[in-house]
Amino acid sequence: MPENQNSSRTLLWVVIGGGVFFLFVMAVFTLVYFAVKSDHKEFASGFGDKIAVVDLEGVILDSKQFIKDIKKYDEDDSIKAIIVRINSPGGGAAASQEMYTAVKRVRDRKKKPIVSWISTVGASGGYYVASGTSKIFAGNASIVGSIGVIAQWYNYEDLLHWAKLKDVTLKAGELKDAGNPAREMTPAEHAYLQGLIDDMHGQFIHDVAQGRNMKDEDLKPIANGRVWTGQQAMPLKLVDQLGDFQTAVDETAKSVGIKGEPTLVRPEKEKRTLADILFGDISDFIPDRAKMMQSNVGFYYLWR
Repeated sequence: MPENQNSSRTLLWVVIGGGVFFLFVMAVFTLVYFAVKSDHKEFASGFGDKIAVVDLEGVILDSKQFIKDIKKYDEDDSIKAIIVRINSPGGGAAASQEMYTAVKRVRDRKKKPIVSWISTVGASGGYYVASGTSKIFAGNASIVGSIGVIAQWYNYEDLLHWAKLKDVTLKAGELKDAGNPAREMTPAEHAYLQGLIDDMHGQFIHDVAQGRNMKDEDLKPIANGRVWTGQQAMPLKLVDQLGDFQTAVDETAKSVGIKGEPTLVRPEKEKRTLADILFGDISDFIPDRAKMMQSNVGFYYLWR
């Protein structure tokens, strides 16, 4: 057989073998990806009656997963109660309000108790969410409160002057670019943005007052953005009981007639694997025109 035919046949088998190996690797990665990527897998400690624990950790940016978990456990008859474990300084105003509404809905149905435990911080939007639950536990040294609204941004007008750059804005509507960081605000713009903040503050006060079975007028004197320790918050009726997480678990279990140690069920955090990197959605990391244009003023229930 001629030498060039042997070489061609060898090359063909190398190509076929490489293709099969590539398909095998892809299949393995795909199986691993679908095996570990799950938003609703749960892990539990111990045996017996179940209490769900939903964590609210860090700055509140999005409410979707939290609301999904709360709704799931509310509809699960095997779950006797829900504990919202909070360690958050708050965050986005709308997201915090949505989460408050989700826990308050469970509470109002009276199908099962939903309580909250504030660990290190439950401030501003974090406290907003806690106030929607039927009972708030907190540690003696936990940071609680900060019922207020903040909008904050940088003004780089002087930097533009230094760099000899000019901001060019065309608009229809006097307040269309209120909060433009390239110039000082006009009195009308300041009043307009302050009006939005005041309205959101009023909503915050009203919702917390409802959640805590108080009158708006009684809450307003302490709704000035200030924080307290858990111990200080007790006489202000901002928390119901002091104690650690185990205290919250024991008291909640007792309230639903669970004897012994309950099983704690939590949503399992999504695992990150090489398959996620290869197959996952990376659009969040790629700048596009829409992301680059998101320079609008933000309003936050956030303790700083």
